Amino acid sequence: MAHTTQGGTHRRERSARRALRREAPTTVALLADEEDFAAMRRYASFAFHDHGAYLRQVEGLLRALASQGVHTAVALFDPVEYEEFCADSDLDPDTSTARTRYTAEVAAAGPTVTYRGQPLDQLVQGLIGAAEQQATWEYATALLSRAAGCGCPDDPGRTAFHRGQAALRRLLAAAGPGRHHLVCSVPASGAPLVAVVHAQAAEQGPAEVDRTEALIFSTVLACGIATSSPGGVVLRTTAPGGRDTVRGWALHQGWPRPLSEAEVFSAYCTDADTGEPVPPEPGVDYRPGIPLPGPDDPEPAGQGPADPEGE
Repeated sequence: MAHTTQGGTHRRERSARRALRREAPTTVALLADEEDFAAMRRYASFAFHDHGAYLRQVEGLLRALASQGVHTAVALFDPVEYEEFCADSDLDPDTSTARTRYTAEVAAAGPTVTYRGQPLDQLVQGLIGAAEQQATWEYATALLSRAAGCGCPDDPGRTAFHRGQAALRRLLAAAGPGRHHLVCSVPASGAPLVAVVHAQAAEQGPAEVDRTEALIFSTVLACGIATSSPGGVVLRTTAPGGRDTVRGWALHQGWPRPLSEAEVFSAYCTDADTGEPVPPEPGVDYRPGIPLPGPDDPEPAGQGPADPEGE
């Protein structure tokens, strides 16, 4: 009788631990790049020798965690950043303890993607995209801060950012219903700053947008406004059962100026690297940009996306 009671107690304890495990989120740091994986092989405590086998093991771990109901975020493991972290924290990098500390303290604080059972290659692409978003936002924020000075209400950087937010709201309000893909490009030293927003708009109500995408888009657009750069915006709209429509705007005096139909066609059908013409995409109509209300004009109620910062 005592043995049966003891066995029941152990089962209850295991059940309680499993329930508690589901309450504890997990972060897995992934060596997505083969070169990064090779860099970690110099540590004797790193148990993997083949990148493909390593990726299969990671995918198995993610599936096992998901089957237990554990919320799992996946981050990128950066060997260079890891080495710096260990040096700053006085940790031996050739230990699993150091890798765990890095994952918990550094990788988990960066861009992550939630594992929902998606294929690993799709997960990796999402991680790379999130990392690129983070880098774009950090660079755009740094550029914008150079335009800022006093930190007062009429600070040029602050003014440009709020104008970028307003421009995004007006662009989506002008786009109307449909599935929208907006790309903002602003010249910068080296590669141009590029930000993307995906939005879904019904006949009534504001467009649904990802807040992070909207924040980065507004910041990049603000950089063009603050620096008087010749940036531009392209909007591609897909309507149910219809053809795609492409429109465009160019930054002019701190606000998007609509391009003509010929300008939109020329911009979309010219190779950016060679300047050579490329054939128009089938199933796509090229239309002029829509004139937007000015930044100081009142906005129609219920138009555009919610404010990226919730202000």
